This record gives sequence, C-alpha cells and structure tokens, in this order.
Amino acid sequence: MPVRFRAMSGAPANGGCDLDGGSWDRMRMSGVLAAANAVARSAATPYHIVKSRAIAPPERLRIAPPDIRTADPTVADEIYAGYFSFAGKTLQSYGESPFALMPPSPAWRRALAGFSWLRHLRAADKTLAQENARALVADFLAIKKLPPDDPALEPAVAARRLLSFLAQSPVLLEGADAEFYDAFMLSLAQSARLLWRALATGQAQAADRALSAIALAEFAVCADTGRKIAPQVSHALSAELDRQILGDGGHVSRNPQILVDLLLDLLPLRQVLAARGLQTPPAMLRAIDRMMPTLRMLQHGDGSLALFNGMGATELDRLASVLANEDTRGAAPLKAPYAGYQRLEAADAVVLVDAGAAPPPEFSLVSNAGCLSFEYSLGTERVVVNCGAPAPPHEDLRELARATAAHSTLVIGDRSSARIASKDAGRWRAGRLFEGPRHVTVERSDGPFGTTLLLTHDGYAKSFGFIHERELILAADGSALAGRDRLLGVEAGGLGPGELEFTIRFHLHPRVRAVELSEAIELQLANGETLIFEVEGAFPAIEESIFFASPGGARKCAQIVLRGKAAPGAEVSWSFQRAG
Repeated sequence: MPVRFRAMSGAPANGGCDLDGGSWDRMRMSGVLAAANAVARSAATPYHIVKSRAIAPPERLRIAPPDIRTADPTVADEIYAGYFSFAGKTLQSYGESPFALMPPSPAWRRALAGFSWLRHLRAADKTLAQENARALVADFLAIKKLPPDDPALEPAVAARRLLSFLAQSPVLLEGADAEFYDAFMLSLAQSARLLWRALATGQAQAADRALSAIALAEFAVCADTGRKIAPQVSHALSAELDRQILGDGGHVSRNPQILVDLLLDLLPLRQVLAARGLQTPPAMLRAIDRMMPTLRMLQHGDGSLALFNGMGATELDRLASVLANEDTRGAAPLKAPYAGYQRLEAADAVVLVDAGAAPPPEFSLVSNAGCLSFEYSLGTERVVVNCGAPAPPHEDLRELARATAAHSTLVIGDRSSARIASKDAGRWRAGRLFEGPRHVTVERSDGPFGTTLLLTHDGYAKSFGFIHERELILAADGSALAGRDRLLGVEAGGLGPGELEFTIRFHLHPRVRAVELSEAIELQLANGETLIFEVEGAFPAIEESIFFASPGGARKCAQIVLRGKAAPGAEVSWSFQRAG
C-alpha cells in the first residue's frame, strides 16, 4: 500500500464517543507514517537546500502586517536602561550588546532572538526608542555566524523573528542607512530559507510547523521576492492547518494556549492578504472560524481559559486581542468532541471537563495526564481548578504539574493515568505522553433539573484492572454541582487491586478559603459567597496544594482530598451546594 507522506499525524482526541479500535490503530500508525516522512524528507534534503537558496533578499517590502499583541511602553524604558527581562530572567547589559551576553537560560535566548519585544519599543512612540530598536537589531545583524546549537536558529525562533521584523519594519527602516537596509533584507531572506528547509526536512515539529508556515506565508505576501514561493507556501500552510486544527476547532495537541498563539499570527496574515487583494486560503479561513468558538467554550466567567494540557496563566490582553477580531455574540459551544472537551453551563455556573484521550505523541510534549478532570467557576470566581502549567521560573516543576495528581480527578496508587517519558528516553520519546487512556466515553443528557455527563476512561485498566467512571450533574439553576466517582473492574490485564488506595482531589483556586466543619467543608469565595462541600463514601480532608497558573507566579492553595480502598465497585458521591 503506498504511503502518503502528507498524511495526518494521528486521530483526533475523542471526547464525544468511544475512541474505537480503528481510531487507536490510526494513532499508532502515525508513528509509522512519521518515520516514513522522516526518510522521505531526508532523501529530499539536497533538493530543498538548493530550492531555499532561490529565496532572494527583497528589494522592498510591499506592506507591513499589523501586530495585534498588546505592547507596554514601560518595557522600552527598561530596555533603554539595559535591562532585558525574558522567561523569568533579567540581565543588565551595561552598555554591551545583549547578543554578546551569556544567556541565563535557553528560553531567555529564544525570547531575545525572537524580537517580539520590538513592539514595546515601537509603542513608546519616541525617536530615542525607535533608534534604540534599530541599534539592537543592527547588533544582531552584525553577527557573522551563529553557532549551530544557538537557539536563535531554531525554526520557532526564526519564525518569530521573521514575523517581528516584518511587523516592525516601518519603524526599523524609516531613516535607515543603506548598510542597515541591505542587512535587514538579507536577514529576512535568511530566515525564510531556514524555515523552508525546516519544513521540508522535518526539523520543524508539531505546532512549530504551523508557525513556520505562517511566517513564510507572511514573507511571501509582504516581500517583493516572495511571489516566487507563494504557491508552495500557501499549500504548506493549508496542509498544516488541516492537519492540526480539528473539526471542532481544537488543536490536535489539546492545548488551549496554542489556539491563542496561532490566532495572534493568523489574523494579521488574513489582514495583509485582504489589503493586497489576495485570496485567503480556504483552509486558513476554516481554521480561524473553528478556533474562535472553541476558545470561548474553554473560558471561565473571569475570561481565563481552563487549565488543561499545558495551559498556564491566561494572558487576558492577548486573548482579548484575538476575540476582538471576531463576532463573539451568542452562547459558547457546549462540546468539542474531537478535541475532547465538554462544557456545562447554568446561570453563572460553568463546569469545563477534560473528556479526551492523549494526543498523538508528536504533539504531546506539554500534554497532561488529566483525563476526566474538571474545573468549576461561579461568575468571575473560579472554585475548583487544575494546577496549570508553571511559568518559566518554575520550569523544573513542569513534570509534576503534568501528573494526574495535579488535576481535579481520581488517582489510583499515586500513579498517573498516562506515562510521561523521562528526559533520557531519547530525542523522539523524551517528555512525550505514552500509555494513556485508549478509550474515553462520554454520555451527555439534558433534563428539567440539569445537565448530566457520564464519562469513563481506561487509563488504569492495563496497570491495575480498573475503569474510572465519573458522573457530573450541574443543576439547571446553577445552585449545585453533584458528582460521583466509581471504579469498575475489568477482567483483562492489571496487577490486581491488592492494598491499593484511590485519591480524589479537588484543587481550589487561591482565592477560595476552605474551612472544615463537622461532616462537611465550607468554601468561602472572595466575593463573599459560600459553598458547602459534602461527601458520601469517604471522609474529606483539607491539604495544601500549589497553583502554578497565577499571573504573578506559583501560589499556595488548598485542595479537598478524598481517599478510599481501590476495589471493584468502590464509589464516592460528592456535591458543591451554594449556601442560601
């Protein structure tokens, strides 16, 4: 059977029905296809190296794309004073070029070499800031040759730099001398060549492929030499968007943050295509139209996105910039079955549920073992949360945050429902998710008294012989959220129950104060509202937890913990009831 080298990497994560054997086989087959793709790209490498050299430096730019990310002029003052703060680290240059400094971390170097910070200098709207921007870019352009392992040469960084240079070109080129102008145009071409090769040879992986294709497409539209590669670039971008954006608008990685990042780059590209009277690829229009509603579906009442699969603190200004570009009227969708998410909504109560299997390994580097976890909010107050992804200063805790115990769901034997490959597992396995739930089922029903979700996953079937079943019921008036967690025994596989213990965790937002009562727990919200948590089948305890997804960094919080013996038929019922 012939292999199609542009085949999708894997089946979509399924949250609307049982993930059948055929879908699982297709996900496994993606590994075979990925290997075949690698062989094909390797064989085609010499051709693409020659082809990339045909991308000539532009003589001029026809248009500059808008940068819809918000800017902070105070950052321009810090940079002018020689302070460069990226990825949780700050260096003072003391008059030297920041590109000559020893970077405190690879992430810091990536942020510096990506030049997204140029927008802050442009926002300062001062001649001095603009001259400073040109001088800093000139420092980078003066580097004769970067070491091959420099993060500045990574496809994602080169793509970000190309997008930043194009967007800030009016400021950088106004009044520039011929030497800077020529070096700048050469840099654009060099970045485009690097991205062309990265896409063709497979150096760009996962979501970085879509970013690289977007940057190349923007170069093709803005640069006068870009028309030669425009058809191939348009095809590459369409192929990546069709591959990565699922039918319900979710990203194949299941990470909400990637939707925000892609839209922040796709929307300006759509604008420059329209401004030049060029046709927008249909795949791009489809992707944008699908992603917008999914973002709204994953929002809590305070505007933040649910903390699933690599999502950290929501940058509300960026999310607002994205949503401001579209008509967001009407109710948010209630389910994204391919991405594997469900939404319950009644009055001001919102419950968001992870109801999907693990994504294909290529896209699972930041995915979490949080199947059947949920988040719960009332108005602008978040009540039950997941711990979320740590910010760069706490990068060493990311593996901990990906574990099932960092999510509001059930854990058996302190073991996650999916295995995260260790850092020394090899280049193609390290950090990826393996052996997670293969079958996730969802039954949704609406009645006069509320909406019910009945969910199962088999992440513990092979290791312990259990299926986790969770039922969630949100009252029609939003006054209560009731749940039931149950363990179902399976015959095949498993090490036997033995003396295993299960733990059900409800991580509470830092703004929630938990107080133990005689047979219940009182939750006091920051807005003065009170909830009563009650349980049958276990005794509730309040323990410490940590909330990684705070804008100001990790914060202590509390969690409600329920424990019991793991045995077939073990069952715990619980509820959150709004007082009064």
